[in-house]
Amino acid sequence: MANQVTNTSDADLLAAFAAGDRSAAMTLTQRLTPRVMGQAFRMLGNRAEAEDVAQDAMMRLWKIAPDWDRDRAQVTTWLFRVVANLCTDRLRKSGRGVALDAIEEPSSDAPSAAQSLQDSARTLALRAALAELPERQARAVSLRHLEELGNPEIATIMDTNVRTVESLIARGKRALIARLSGRKAELGYEDE
Repeated sequence: MANQVTNTSDADLLAAFAAGDRSAAMTLTQRLTPRVMGQAFRMLGNRAEAEDVAQDAMMRLWKIAPDWDRDRAQVTTWLFRVVANLCTDRLRKSGRGVALDAIEEPSSDAPSAAQSLQDSARTLALRAALAELPERQARAVSLRHLEELGNPEIATIMDTNVRTVESLIARGKRALIARLSGRKAELGYEDE
């Protein structure tokens, strides 16, 4: 039975919740909340704010459940777009740009202290360089390379087309390379 729930699509779980199945909501929450929280934290750089955004986004998902149209979008696409919009609103209201502060390093398979420092320096350098990019470029690069979403899904989240997403990602990557190329040795990257 557990395997059956694991193989159930997000849209089917949302429909089951709309029909009154509370366990479907629990499964969908456990499946989506970590990704939603991760996206919000990367955009906001503040765990408490990210938790608020994740909770707000999930509440909005539950509210639209009875009216969900499978043909409109994937559940995750809709949800990531809501999270991005909520984060952008918070950033604008607070006067901050896209703040991509350091993410906590995973505790499993603990790297050496030197490797941790190196990884932290690389993460901070990447986040600082991302924060200097125009907002749409930073969001496109983050969704593609940090969230590992496909260009069509990113286009839907950003309310644009795939060609624009490709252009934003390409320009963003070029800008990141230009900003970070002078820091290769400092960040532990050797030319091969």
